[in-house]
Amino acid sequence: MLQNEIRIPFVGLCRAIAGALTAHGVPVEMAEQEANVMVEADLQGVPSHGVRMLPGLLQALRDGRVKAVPNIKLIREFGATCFMDGDNGPGRFVACQAMDRAIERAGQFGVGVCLSIHTSHWGRAQAYAARAARAGMVGICTTNGMPCMAVWGAKGRVIGNNPLAIAIPRGEGEDPVVLDMAMSQAAVGKVGTCLREGRVIPTGWGIDAEGKPSSDAKAILGGAVLPFGEHKGAGLALMLELLTAALAGGAFGNEIEAGDRSGIDPDSCKLFLALNPAAFGGREVLADRVNDYLTYLGGVAAETGPFTWPGQRGWAARGVNIKAGVPLHAEIVDQLQAAGVVLVK
Repeated sequence: MLQNEIRIPFVGLCRAIAGALTAHGVPVEMAEQEANVMVEADLQGVPSHGVRMLPGLLQALRDGRVKAVPNIKLIREFGATCFMDGDNGPGRFVACQAMDRAIERAGQFGVGVCLSIHTSHWGRAQAYAARAARAGMVGICTTNGMPCMAVWGAKGRVIGNNPLAIAIPRGEGEDPVVLDMAMSQAAVGKVGTCLREGRVIPTGWGIDAEGKPSSDAKAILGGAVLPFGEHKGAGLALMLELLTAALAGGAFGNEIEAGDRSGIDPDSCKLFLALNPAAFGGREVLADRVNDYLTYLGGVAAETGPFTWPGQRGWAARGVNIKAGVPLHAEIVDQLQAAGVVLVK
């Protein structure tokens, strides 16, 4: 247990978050789904993308930058694909709707794709790729966002760190393999978590406002994060920007920032893909082969250290925290209470 950590029961926390959203005009069903996805991030040990984001969302709802009752609609349908307008509704709910449309089409065509325009911050990409995997599909998703990353020698923020998530289903009752990664060495939210918890920042995570390398979390938050693998992370961020905003004819990250610097990312674009294993080698074959390969890698790693596949630590943390309570830093609890969220500890 971390210092200043407070445990809140999962169900109670979800109800409290949903209650705050409905008080701001969000319909009950929408608020509940938004809350569940938000709390799930903390449940899996990723506070950077969890309930700490609620106060910003509530402010955006008050300001009208996020619509409490969005008019979500399909602009175009073409075979296995669809083009959706999220009308800047609560981002987690809109993202679930988009992935569900991709999953539905994958059930019919073997592959399903939904590109959504006019979306707000979705929290954590993992949630939507995993949603597809829980439905028996391979899930892939990405988004663009306001600039936070310095690339190609720039001394400031140029492009978003445009996360990518890929989830592979396993056997019945087994947690899927889920890779969720930003194109930066570390997500901005993770840098913020390190600042809040007093953790040391590794060299290479970011630069300060003057463009100088820094290991100070506060300085990096005032400057920019850096791409992983230098040109590799930068190149992937560019391609994901084009696969979302350019393909949709929507706003690029710099255009989002010009209208809103809060980080809620209204008018961002998101791409969701679902692949149906039944259209290829088969679902049981995929599950067996995935487990065969994970077993192989575990055996190889046994000689040098434990092998952890992508997402495994998060699922393990979930198992612990669902019983012990969702861990929240005291500072986050204070922020939630200041925003009017009634918490039962």
